[in-house]
Amino acid sequence: MQPNAMQANGFFDEIGETIGEAIRVVVEFLLGIFTNFFGAFGDFIDGLTRSLGINDSFFSIAVLVVGLLILFGGIRAFLRGSLIGGIFRTLLGLFILSWLMM
Repeated sequence: MQPNAMQANGFFDEIGETIGEAIRVVVEFLLGIFTNFFGAFGDFIDGLTRSLGINDSFFSIAVLVVGLLILFGGIRAFLRGSLIGGIFRTLLGLFILSWLMM
């Protein structure tokens, strides 16, 4: 009776190894993709902040995004025909961006 038990254990052992290998391949694949993605994102942020002459801190990036959104809002206001709102938003956006790059 022992030889049948050994064969059953060998069968389930191989199934477990196969499933474990498949899971390991999937995890290594996803790890490689996300590592490359976050590495590329980090390089992008480094290049962007270096070309603008700002720090690569979260605060600097957040101020940059807010300044660009305000500037974009000013351009949209000009396209809608709102001269005063366009001037105000454009000047505010330019002020924020120039303060950031000082």
